Amino acid sequence: MDFPMIDRELHEECGVFGVYGVPDASTLVYYGLHALQHRGQEGCGIVSVDDTGRLRRIKGEGLVTEVFKEPALATLGGSMAIGHVRYSTSGGGGIENVQPFMFRHNTGDFALAHNGNIVNSRQLRDHLENRGSLFQSSSDSEVFAHLIKKETKFRDRPRIYAIVDALNMLEGAFAFVVMTANRIYACRDKYGLRPLSIGRLGEGYVVSSETCAFDVLGAEFVRDVEPGEIVTIDAHGLRSTDYSHYKRRQMCAMEYIYFARPDSDIEGCNVHAFRKESGRQLFREAPAQADIVVGVPDSSLSAAMGYAEAGGLPYEMGLIKNKYIARTFIQPSQSMREKGVRMKLSAVRSIVRGKRVVLIDDSIVRGTTSRRIVGMLRDAGATEVHVRIASPPMTDPCFYGVDTSTYDELISARLDIEGVRREIGCDTLAFLSEQALYAAGGRSELCTACFTGRYPTALYTAREEANKDGKF
Repeated sequence: MDFPMIDRELHEECGVFGVYGVPDASTLVYYGLHALQHRGQEGCGIVSVDDTGRLRRIKGEGLVTEVFKEPALATLGGSMAIGHVRYSTSGGGGIENVQPFMFRHNTGDFALAHNGNIVNSRQLRDHLENRGSLFQSSSDSEVFAHLIKKETKFRDRPRIYAIVDALNMLEGAFAFVVMTANRIYACRDKYGLRPLSIGRLGEGYVVSSETCAFDVLGAEFVRDVEPGEIVTIDAHGLRSTDYSHYKRRQMCAMEYIYFARPDSDIEGCNVHAFRKESGRQLFREAPAQADIVVGVPDSSLSAAMGYAEAGGLPYEMGLIKNKYIARTFIQPSQSMREKGVRMKLSAVRSIVRGKRVVLIDDSIVRGTTSRRIVGMLRDAGATEVHVRIASPPMTDPCFYGVDTSTYDELISARLDIEGVRREIGCDTLAFLSEQALYAAGGRSELCTACFTGRYPTALYTAREEANKDGKF
């Protein structure tokens, strides 16, 4: 993610993908990035290694299909490549921040792609700049590259030692894919906040933020990269190095709730199954007297199915999404976001007219979208609208790569449940409990910091910058 601004919009994380030991690797990375497009729609890039060991790159702002055209993609030869899709933040747009980053060095060139956020990047960046480092972007991902080359005691030993040394200086959430002329390193933070999986494709391997990309290529899932682990992929196959013995499994709950595709499996749990079970749990905790259940497309549909199934209610497509409209939270102004909601969704009058509707959504951030959807259903003739949210109230910002908002923009940080209900204009409102969230995935650990304020890492100055309303 980007340095130094704290993002004031809810946006998706980035996505990383890599291929080792498969001919025409860059084309496979293209298809992998296309499968991960939901994780970043503002920029993308691919770096490949040709048969001479030279790194070549194409990157640009826009969608995968816009940046990579067939003649240019053909220049990225070789059997090894990595790629990245990203969202920019309020202070970090521009082509210089589009990854993968590529670095030239007398010990060997390398490229890296990153999903997540390094919470001590400001301190590390200041330290490195004071020691002479020059940064080409405002991304905290570049800090890692400088640490690999500058802050290491192992200059005369294999690169894995430098990577271990650098990773142990980082605090926060990350999934890194680092590529040299001969191998790929897949690295995951010790808290397990970001997903990263390995698959087998023919005689080679693929690495991806989500397993849904494996299916596109026909790759077979092998395993997840473990928290605190570096997996080296080269001519020797897969080799594992633990850079930290402190290991947790605090996967970001929003991966399951919202960000990941429903056909992805994260740490052994299918995302659709998680969301459907969360819908069942939601009905048990907050049943509603209603005629139909309607989900907000697309990430809430699985939970809506579960709620309807548990309650014996008809599940209906009462809202239709225009799939050619970008997500509303990436619009740069509030007025544009509100116009985007009207363009993005429409109510099916013949379905909701005269009905008591249970509206299932995955989360409420500002409340703007929820208020407009409730109004849309009422305008279409719904007699009652009962909103049920398949996650707890979002009361705290995320500093690990999701960057939900500052405190004063989170409606549930300002208002209690009744206050939120009045603000969005529904008849009743209920949220899923934290306990039910754990139960939905059969998990004992998750990062639920955006719902509880319990952050798994030190935050350095991040919380102070986001604290606009004196909450702490």
